[in-house]
Amino acid sequence: MVVSTAALLASRTSAAQVLTGTAAPVATQLHWLDEALPASFEGTSFGIPWPSGALQKQQLASLRFQGTSSPQQAWPLAYWPDGSVKWSGHALAPAAGEERLQESITLDRSSGVGGQGKDSAWVSSAGKVIRVDTGKLRCTLNASGANLFESLVRQGAAELGVATLVVLTDSQVDAEDKAAARSRYVSQISKLEVESSGPARAVIKAEGEHVTADGRSVLPFVVRLYFYRNSGALRIVHSFVNSLDERREAIRGIGLRFAVPLAAPLQERYVRFVSDNGGVFAEAVRGLTGLRRDPGKAVREAQLQGLSLPAIDAKVTKNLQYIPAFGNYSLLQAHPDGFTISKRTAPGTGWIHSATGARAAGVGYLGTPSGGVVFGVRNFWQSYPGQLDIEGAATEQASVTLWLWAPRASGMDMRFYHDGLGQTGYAKQLDGLDITYEDYEPEFGRPYGVARTSEIEIQLTNATPTHARLVELARRIQNPPRLTPTPERLEWGQAFSDFWAAAQKRPAYAELERQLDWCFQFYRQQVNERSWYGFWDYGDVMHTYDEDRHVWRYDVGGFAWDNSELSTEIWLWHYFLHTGRAEVFRMAEAMTRHVSEVDVHHIGPYAPLGSRHNVQHWGDSAKQLRISTAINRRFYYYLSTDERTGDLLHEQVDAVLRLQQIIAGRKVGQKVPSGPDAQHLAAVSFGTDWGAIAAAWLTEWERTGNEAVRARLAASMHSIAQQPHGFSTGGGFMDLRTGAFQIRTDDEVAVSHLSAAFGLAEVCSELINVIPDPAFRDAWLQYCVLYNADAAEQKRVLGVALKGLNLGQGHAKLLGYAGKQLGDREKQQRAWQRFFAGHAGQLPRDLTSRRVTEPAVLHAVDEALALSTNGVAQWALALLCLLSVAPDALPQ
Repeated sequence: MVVSTAALLASRTSAAQVLTGTAAPVATQLHWLDEALPASFEGTSFGIPWPSGALQKQQLASLRFQGTSSPQQAWPLAYWPDGSVKWSGHALAPAAGEERLQESITLDRSSGVGGQGKDSAWVSSAGKVIRVDTGKLRCTLNASGANLFESLVRQGAAELGVATLVVLTDSQVDAEDKAAARSRYVSQISKLEVESSGPARAVIKAEGEHVTADGRSVLPFVVRLYFYRNSGALRIVHSFVNSLDERREAIRGIGLRFAVPLAAPLQERYVRFVSDNGGVFAEAVRGLTGLRRDPGKAVREAQLQGLSLPAIDAKVTKNLQYIPAFGNYSLLQAHPDGFTISKRTAPGTGWIHSATGARAAGVGYLGTPSGGVVFGVRNFWQSYPGQLDIEGAATEQASVTLWLWAPRASGMDMRFYHDGLGQTGYAKQLDGLDITYEDYEPEFGRPYGVARTSEIEIQLTNATPTHARLVELARRIQNPPRLTPTPERLEWGQAFSDFWAAAQKRPAYAELERQLDWCFQFYRQQVNERSWYGFWDYGDVMHTYDEDRHVWRYDVGGFAWDNSELSTEIWLWHYFLHTGRAEVFRMAEAMTRHVSEVDVHHIGPYAPLGSRHNVQHWGDSAKQLRISTAINRRFYYYLSTDERTGDLLHEQVDAVLRLQQIIAGRKVGQKVPSGPDAQHLAAVSFGTDWGAIAAAWLTEWERTGNEAVRARLAASMHSIAQQPHGFSTGGGFMDLRTGAFQIRTDDEVAVSHLSAAFGLAEVCSELINVIPDPAFRDAWLQYCVLYNADAAEQKRVLGVALKGLNLGQGHAKLLGYAGKQLGDREKQQRAWQRFFAGHAGQLPRDLTSRRVTEPAVLHAVDEALALSTNGVAQWALALLCLLSVAPDALPQ
């Protein structure tokens, strides 16, 4: 029995009817990701999926969050082929009054017309000036010059002056007797635009470079400023691309600096820093506690609380000028488990040590009893070395600098970690690959073009926050409140592929769910125990374990950083979709931020390809689409509406063009196009290459409606189906003008265990649902079945038996998917059998770890000897898929 695509889509629509009682646009229940009301809320944005035909674009304006007067807005993120909305983006701002948040919020049709309104008058442009007035904040921005904003004001309270991006670099000097030459850069805005604005939210996008006084420009940046109506906070998403020659120059500091005017007496100027465990460092610029002469208990208590001071005893006021005023403070998180706070009275005087802690929240405050500024960097200690500086707080014009890389730490040394080891030609490089699994090639290990994105928040207050309130603000900055649909609602909305489903509480699944949880918890714990943190590292995990040293192979070629090998990212996102758990979301979010930025070249000769797993994230010479693939980024973009991730998705649309210069198999004699049309052709594999290309084209088409992109995508699909052995042909030459592959006339069969391990299965599932092509569907299902078939069946269909196949356990999901598509229960049952058999698999059914203690290791850690990260990812993805496509075929 063959089940049609329409029937499969209808099956998910029937799930919608079970969930809601109707297939029409219906009420959507949303809950807070952390399953608790946020103690502090300044706005949020998120995405919601919809089944095909359920919601039209014109209906978006009538959707409304029920039971709240908060400003809100909706917009389309993606469309189905019939023009209906596939994903909608939503923004919810704080209410204007004291209205309390709800534990769950319902999105439904408004009883009135145009429920969301079109009020965007709070954002205005005149010439080169953009002004934003949220009702609490007024911000002025200029389309040119050095300043990110000219002023930020909270009416009747705090005010900030100009804000600029700052960079420090040092020349590379290895000799101890030579001093490095220091260069200083500030931002230069080349483009400023209102990217979007509506009743609830406005996004201002600034682009430019960092320049020196003599005009040298480096490090292109994109900075987005997020304003929510009725909010006193400004969220900043800061992205920069490395354009330095790391052999000659190292970043010593990069960050954001803004001016803070101060007029209060020195004893009423307050400084705060927050630790990750909820502690608060609290001082005044001129402290009145601990003096030889007591200013009075009421004065001391008021100063500790950041309040206006009552009258001070005369015996103290007559000698106030002799009490040092500490105008400069610096918090340094030099490593993930330790920070220090130092202070001094003024430049040119000595620093004194003030406090020490483990992990700083990256949040501070500077202000007076009438208000000030709370500032913070998200994932601060995780992205060490970070630094927060307050300068000039004893003057009328202080400044705050949020250093994303701390100048007081060592410089950012991005040079390659070895000298090439004599690998001067392909033969020697292949020998190196054989021994360390590292694919080395001169010049390919340079970090030119890699990027980093950081999140910053600035909030102006009308008083110095209490300690408890400041901790609440810090927790909001570190874990921004986020609304999300339930896993069941996401599944009903046909979110992403058929390879996941919402968790079901069936007794038969309990042990499998325990194993899935074990894998996630083990890796979550490893991140902390192994300190997989750092500016360039946070979000990634290691590839393979070294049982002898009881460490992950951090220094062994291709066994070190994982770089999302074999779809680690997809595993985490599918597990979030399956469970809806906050800790899963945040681990997946951190990985997507990392891999999409750091593991991909965004400018330069390798852009926009990613780098294979290596000791350094950019170090491997295998620059490939399988790492930069859009399939890994789609989850975060649609669930969060993050504009930066949207940029990176668009960046991949023409990534296939780079395959003309970067030949993946150049060291093993890969064939390249020749003849009169060679300039229009690229060698593309049907697995890791085309899967990434298809994901980029699918995403661009559904986001923009670009029919030219769809035509290329459809042509590529149909021409794969026309190959002598379909997907098992292995690859071919793509005509870059049309997207179609040349039809091969040879009888070669080329199947790799990697082909379907980097998102190909997931994107084919989505394509079959949106671009009807029976021949393509048949070709893909044939591949799914044959990979899991016995040698006799393979030889009957292909003429040869497939050899050297691996990851059989992970590929069991393909057979289960084919069984569902074909209505073949026997295939679904056989898929479970292959999964449990573990043939060419990575994980046993019984997962355990053991504790390794000192002196075998520096500190006690857990290890699980059977694990490698790519094996875990493939195992978990297969299990999550089978729970979706073959749940009733699970053997008892």
